[in-house]
Amino acid sequence: MKHIKLLAVLFISAFTITSCSDDEVPTPVNEEEVITTMTIVLTPSAGGNAVTIQSKDLDGDGPNAPVITGGTLAANTTYNADITLLNETESPAEDITKEVAEEADEHQFFYSTSGGLNSTFTYAGTNDANGNPVGIKFTVATGAAGTGNYTVILRHEPNKTATGVKGGDITNAGGETDIEVVFPITIQ
Repeated sequence: MKHIKLLAVLFISAFTITSCSDDEVPTPVNEEEVITTMTIVLTPSAGGNAVTIQSKDLDGDGPNAPVITGGTLAANTTYNADITLLNETESPAEDITKEVAEEADEHQFFYSTSGGLNSTFTYAGTNDANGNPVGIKFTVATGAAGTGNYTVILRHEPNKTATGVKGGDITNAGGETDIEVVFPITIQ
């Protein structure tokens, strides 16, 4: 008789546990990407040698600063640019660029200049399903000679419908920064 009561209690307990509501199931979190390397290849649209700028931070948030390589661009020239993002903490390195393209509605690059540079950036290539830019490809038109910096920022889950965001203004974008790199640039 004790065995039957024990089995009855176990059965009722198991039934109660398995009939809990699905409301308590945690929602999966889409974590930000691990990006150790950003490479941008700038190719003159009229032909000529490509310029490669790069940031490499192989220890991620570790104690070593990223190694940043800037570049020299020609004045009054338009360059077609392609960005490649890698996670080199894995072997082989994971191409994060593909993930950004696949999750286009959740990502957008922003570009700006500082110092004595006059350059204009224009989105090219991949858009999300709503026609908003992602910015893996872009063009940059250089102005007169000068030195300064290009800042490239990848935002995760920006508000792409906010004022100015579709045109490349990060002011109202919100979201989280996946990577931000300041590249030293000389225009001559």
